[in-house]
Amino acid sequence: MLLVIDIGNTNTSLGIFKGNELINTFSLSSDIKKTSDEYGISLLAILNHNNLTKEIKGAIVSSVVPQLCEIYKNAILKYLNIKAISLSYKSKMPVQLKLDNNKEIGADRIANATAASIKYKLPAIVIDFGTATTFDIVDKNSCFIGGIIAPGLKIQANSLSQFTSKLPKLKIEAPKRSIGKDTISAMLSGIVLGHKCLIEGMIKKCEQELNEKATIIATGGFSSVLFDNMDKIFDYIDKDLTLFGLKELYYLNKEEKND
Repeated sequence: MLLVIDIGNTNTSLGIFKGNELINTFSLSSDIKKTSDEYGISLLAILNHNNLTKEIKGAIVSSVVPQLCEIYKNAILKYLNIKAISLSYKSKMPVQLKLDNNKEIGADRIANATAASIKYKLPAIVIDFGTATTFDIVDKNSCFIGGIIAPGLKIQANSLSQFTSKLPKLKIEAPKRSIGKDTISAMLSGIVLGHKCLIEGMIKKCEQELNEKATIIATGGFSSVLFDNMDKIFDYIDKDLTLFGLKELYYLNKEEKND
């Protein structure tokens, strides 16, 4: 079995693959203050609880938090006796990076582009709803040509409550209408439906630059909040897309055990 780990700014997603099947997923907070021992103990607790510890034969780590990548790799080596692969722009991949500076690209976005190129018709636009909302664009020739980075739903909600004196913190959920009848519904309309308009507009802009329609794939923690409000603009909602991409990238790179 294979352990795949996607370290985000807020949360870390873990997946267990048996062959091509994702049999279980878990989530931990992303905390740079924790040591490799603390993460190792957490991993062991999760795997032992599910009777999976002895079944794990390989691991791959994707991270947008550089410090945590090494912490997790050390934890996996010490507690699972596995040398994990760390994903980077230097890794073997089924897409070609066509960016001005390939070093800048986040490993999670490489995983998204990989999964899109394997699972879906190209060109494709992957919209990942995490701490930031990112667009990853793969053209018809399997080239990762770039993307978009915008503040995510949680960042917007936190900013409103942090920088205004009377606006409260709120739970992100889809509003019933555009015109809010109270403070909470007005905030949710501005955040969620405003984000919907941003996404629809940017998809149109991207497709204009591609000169053709693209397959639109939604993934990430907040994708389900927006999915029912997108007027079917998403062709697919695939919450485990990044984990699938990591699985594919592991098998492409497993002989190298690269850093």
